[in-house]
Amino acid sequence: MAVVKTVAIVSKPNSPQAAEVLPGLVEWLERRSIAVRPDELSARYLGRTDGFARDEVTQGCDMVIVLGGDGTLLSAARAIGRREIPLFPVNLGGLGFLTAIIIDELYPELERFLRGESRIAKRKLLSAEVERQGQTTCAYHALNDAVLTKTALARMIDLDAHVDNQLVCNYKADGLIISTPTGSTAYSLSAGGPIIFPSVPTICLTPICPHMLTNRPVLVPETSIIRIISKGPDESVFLTIDGQVGEPLHEGDIVICRSTQYSLHLVRPPHMMFFDVLREKLKWGER
Repeated sequence: MAVVKTVAIVSKPNSPQAAEVLPGLVEWLERRSIAVRPDELSARYLGRTDGFARDEVTQGCDMVIVLGGDGTLLSAARAIGRREIPLFPVNLGGLGFLTAIIIDELYPELERFLRGESRIAKRKLLSAEVERQGQTTCAYHALNDAVLTKTALARMIDLDAHVDNQLVCNYKADGLIISTPTGSTAYSLSAGGPIIFPSVPTICLTPICPHMLTNRPVLVPETSIIRIISKGPDESVFLTIDGQVGEPLHEGDIVICRSTQYSLHLVRPPHMMFFDVLREKLKWGER
């Protein structure tokens, strides 16, 4: 049986569904002597003023409940960081590859989790560091991807990609996606990348609209260290983490990506396996 004393709740912005679900959810948890730490949005929906900032809400918690879509989940995953506490995702969004628990299953699945009967999927995190003139200027953890793209006024960008000590390619493209298996069904998929089974130990490099049509996605071992050198002028290239945070790069900056030892512990419904999700979300096999 899972011992849960404190739960963080992270909610999607501008969500009438979240506002409707939250009072009953908090009451359900408190009846079971489980303390609740709402983020600022959740507290606002509840009419409370004791909400925590997103980067603080998961501290001291045994579990995180996300009410939203995959974007809200990605934000919560960054807040969890290295703590590896279970994340319970309830789908209030659209496509929802990661938020596979629907509202009707909320309380039965919570009961299942508290009994210790839930299936937990461990999704590896990717680290991305920016090195400038020999110094690390920033570091991030990504669940889906690290993406280097052109800024609004830029044309194509020039990127040199190395895997370990091997030059992969001098990319001339609109950008480059460094994706985890989890992120293979996100931006990488729309850019022509492969769908990767979540437990496959790999990292995927997917160019975005490359100048050379022979530049195709490349899979490298999970143990690889990937170095991407930005060759364009200062601030012509932007690094984005999970489509949500990031910063402009300077000429000569090196983005270093590698798989970490940390994983997101994602609660999954027992009846929804990976290919079930693909068939449902991508409409495979429909006539």
